[in-house]
Amino acid sequence: MKLIGELSVPLIIIFVMLYALYRGTDIFSSMTAGAADGLKTVVGIVPALITLLPCIYMLRASGALDALCCLIRPLLSQIGIPSETVPLMLLRPLSGSGALAVGSDIIKQYGADSYVGRCAAVMLGSTETTFYVIAVYFGAAGIKNTRHAIPAALVADFAGFVAAAFFVRLFWG
Repeated sequence: MKLIGELSVPLIIIFVMLYALYRGTDIFSSMTAGAADGLKTVVGIVPALITLLPCIYMLRASGALDALCCLIRPLLSQIGIPSETVPLMLLRPLSGSGALAVGSDIIKQYGADSYVGRCAAVMLGSTETTFYVIAVYFGAAGIKNTRHAIPAALVADFAGFVAAAFFVRLFWG
């Protein structure tokens, strides 16, 4: 089974190259055209990343994240979400790496088999870095009007957080 996994990518590449040769496609030209399209995408994405990443750092460094956590902890505790996961919930829509760092800290502090640790792990797996995805993918596709996408994505993230807490409680008590 391990051998199949190791050989799958090279076999797919060989298959695509043989199929292109069979069809008479100029492989080198196709690859360079694809690389040029990829560079255009990178150029379109970079400004959003340059803006987004420092904003996330400033949010964490300013203490605003801690203030937001204090405000919403009581409400989330009422609906069954552990208050220890609030920093994770606030960072997850903004930054995958920031949320992963917070999730790692939660698991180190409370343990991987604790209710809080399991909630954090399931929350990381069942939600998305909404603003990053919108900035990168919408920017790459040239979509400028995100009117309904952002609220819908944030509602989906919140549903993922609530569902994570519910199912962790359901399966592991």
